[in-house]
Amino acid sequence: MSEAAGIATYINEQVIFDCLRERARPEPARIRAILDKAKAMQGLSFNETTALVAVDDPELMSELFAAARSIKQEIYGSRLVLFAPLYISNLCANECTYCAYRASNRELHRRVLSQEEIAAETRVIIEQGHKRILVVAGESYPDHNSLKYVHSAVETVYATRSGNGEIRRVNVNVAPLSVSDFRDLKATGIGTYQCFQETYHRETYARVHLQGRKRDFDWRATVMDRAMEAGIDDVGIGALLGIYDWRFELLAMLQHAQHLEQRFGCGPHTISVPRLEPASGTDFTATTPYTVSDPDFLKLTAILRLAVPYTGLIMSTRESSAIRHQSFQLGISQTSAGSRTDPGGYARSQGDFHSSQFAVGDIRPVDEVVREIAEMGFTPSFCTACYRTGRTGSDFMDIAKPGAIKYHCEPNALATFTEYLEDYASPATRQAGELHILHQVATMDDKQRRIATPMIDAVRKGKRDVFV
Repeated sequence: MSEAAGIATYINEQVIFDCLRERARPEPARIRAILDKAKAMQGLSFNETTALVAVDDPELMSELFAAARSIKQEIYGSRLVLFAPLYISNLCANECTYCAYRASNRELHRRVLSQEEIAAETRVIIEQGHKRILVVAGESYPDHNSLKYVHSAVETVYATRSGNGEIRRVNVNVAPLSVSDFRDLKATGIGTYQCFQETYHRETYARVHLQGRKRDFDWRATVMDRAMEAGIDDVGIGALLGIYDWRFELLAMLQHAQHLEQRFGCGPHTISVPRLEPASGTDFTATTPYTVSDPDFLKLTAILRLAVPYTGLIMSTRESSAIRHQSFQLGISQTSAGSRTDPGGYARSQGDFHSSQFAVGDIRPVDEVVREIAEMGFTPSFCTACYRTGRTGSDFMDIAKPGAIKYHCEPNALATFTEYLEDYASPATRQAGELHILHQVATMDDKQRRIATPMIDAVRKGKRDVFV
């Protein structure tokens, strides 16, 4: 049996456990050799990644973090892409012991947004300056979370305008689908399809998923095979850190990425690293023995950048502003901002914990996050160009691996950031942003500068949606 037959044979628990049992502290010379290989941006083997997991020496950790920063800068430049999640429904037929959305939770305020409400939420998100939305829905069958409802939601988001703004790319995080249903979803014009395995450890998965379609480990673990078979080039994987040992999850995600690369010629477009947060009606976060400490969380993030250098790494607003600040310097390339995780939360201007999937750690407004990113020396990017020019899947990798993607990423990031500053920024953020743009243009190579300067000038003269 295989992934094509619906069995996730790519997950080899024995290999993972064998590697983790050999957790003797590696020699510094070996670690430095692995870091040198990583900086060549060819990725790391399973055993090399495992060796980095065992690092605890402060000096070596500092070198590991520096390597992660260097790799991200070399591939993507200074840009950090921003997006907002849009929760359209919190109805769910599953029973996941860690999640507020689970079917038995009587504390949760259930809500399914109408298309008019979805449009209202979208307008608020647009007015924050966002250009990219991730549509999220609870896994309820067959009515409220039918594929038709999701299709309509995507269409509504694309059709909504406010002032100069609109959403230019809709990504989707919904329940696993069949190949046929994925083809229909692709036809709506989505960008990335995202779905998290939650935990790759079969025994633990069975223990925390008690009923519903989600109880089927293999149906979920092979979802990206079906999505890519259906022609969705960009897929996003992840594990919910804290359900099981983070070391196991890291290596299992690497197995998943390697499997997709081998089967389809292209690994995941993104990997997300959400940690468990408190949720309505469950004390799971207080009782799990696998809580991930801040130092381990940051180490995992940096190791992923070294192991899968061309994959986008996503940091959500589950995390505090302090942890997010640190993670931005360790290879993170995408982040949410101004998030609400409850249906209707944007229109209410504040989240409702008893309607939310989990507690949000960073509640700052988008403008404050944008200003911090610029002051850190990164370019807040609202770019969606790759999706719209066909630079997805293996085509994206063909440009990224020779190092050419930065000639798109940097100019596009600066153009979209200029658009944000012109249309949405507070005076303080605009001042910080203009200083950042001056610095970035001055430090670009001649080729990047020749591309970026006329794009920035065009936006300042009133043109919008400028990209290469």
